[in-house]
Amino acid sequence: MELPAELYEDPRARDDDSDPEPEPDPDAQAEAYVARVLNPPKPRLVPPRASPLSTPAASPNALEPRAASKVSTVGVPGLLSLPPELLLEICAYLDARLVLHVLPRVCHALRDLVRDRVTWRLRAQRREDFDWPAACIELEQHLAHWAEDGRWAEYFCLADGHFASIDSVLLLQGGTLCLSGSRDRNVNLWDLRQLGADPSQVLVKALGTQPNSTHKGWVWSLAAQDHHVCSGSWDSTVKLWDMAADGQQFGEIKAKAAVLCLSYQPDILVTGTYDKKVTVYDPRGRREAWDAWVSWGGPPRDSDVAPPWPITHEAGPALLKSRRLHSSAVLALLADDRHIISGSEDHTLVVFDRRANSVLQRLQLDSYLLCMSYQEPQLWAGDNQGLLHVFANHNGCFQLVRSFDVGHRSHITGIKHSLGTLYTTSTDKTIRVHVPTDPPRTICTRNHHNVLNGVCAEGNLVVAASGGLSLEVWRLQS
Repeated sequence: MELPAELYEDPRARDDDSDPEPEPDPDAQAEAYVARVLNPPKPRLVPPRASPLSTPAASPNALEPRAASKVSTVGVPGLLSLPPELLLEICAYLDARLVLHVLPRVCHALRDLVRDRVTWRLRAQRREDFDWPAACIELEQHLAHWAEDGRWAEYFCLADGHFASIDSVLLLQGGTLCLSGSRDRNVNLWDLRQLGADPSQVLVKALGTQPNSTHKGWVWSLAAQDHHVCSGSWDSTVKLWDMAADGQQFGEIKAKAAVLCLSYQPDILVTGTYDKKVTVYDPRGRREAWDAWVSWGGPPRDSDVAPPWPITHEAGPALLKSRRLHSSAVLALLADDRHIISGSEDHTLVVFDRRANSVLQRLQLDSYLLCMSYQEPQLWAGDNQGLLHVFANHNGCFQLVRSFDVGHRSHITGIKHSLGTLYTTSTDKTIRVHVPTDPPRTICTRNHHNVLNGVCAEGNLVVAASGGLSLEVWRLQS
């Protein structure tokens, strides 16, 4: 994957900070953060409903294909004298909401055209990048898994691994393995193939070689790329683990502030930190980063041009760029090969263009986002008011399309969205299973005895992180 040269910069020039601040107590800082950010939300109004999204799954009252009705053009001059096929082509370039709500008011002919379900079927088929068969298959499996209020899903409570709240969870290798990060400072490895057996066989070990904990602060975030995993902590470090080598540590990042969120891509590792910054590293190390820059088009190895960092065989990621994109702590983060998207306590969503090496958008919101899930072209996010927000990527520009009340009474702490599935967890002590329609249709709700801090779904496993010191696991029927 290509690495834009503009991302590399002298680490000595990356910050605009003034005098260094005193070293904070990570535990006190974390407790203050939880009290402030995860405090009970104020009462809110239910968001209004608008027009349907272009989602993979159709709700029962959504537009469905049917036989086309002809638009009469006899004796009608101008635009309406065009054949229906050309009118459909013109409508395809207009916003769907405009077509649905404005055109029917123009005349009866356009009203009939808009009401024709074939109009919408043809419009959907223009999205060549969307895998409609895969969406239908996934939706039908999702509905079957959670039929009859989820009575066929096997439930397991793994309560013998941590002695403090679990705040992050990550499924690996198709759901066979699971990692959990906790306020007890440990990252635990679980073998979910042993579900239903002796609990001692399910819990494999805590990562790291330290006698008491994986980190020196609360473990707040986890991310993975293939068999490599990283864990972010309130001790201001990110540790990297090789699951193909029995979970051995192979690198470490020493940040300047608590690491609250992570995104791990093949060519970059991105952190969102308490000090309002988004920082990009090359996870392949300094030597590999230099080689990648040269192969991308940088100066040749035998030139006199100095690299932007010391060339050593030092293990661990090489810092590429650090930017203060927000005015408060960065709470949620994700990245792909084109964008880095971050949400902050300052009620903003920032879209950073990796190729242009600049901020593409800064969206001001009425709340702050705590979790995000992105599958192009839709970004789904949960906020501190218990609302779901859907942003659509239109030619590289993200727009807030809809906001939904899906029944949560407090912060949405975890979200997992795909073509045909949608899971959410909340501090209202529930996990909700939805169909990602407009609006989302909740098909199953599970109540818990404590807050739920995150969710991950892969293969036939769904796992939620509990403030009650346990992992909540559902194994779905194949």
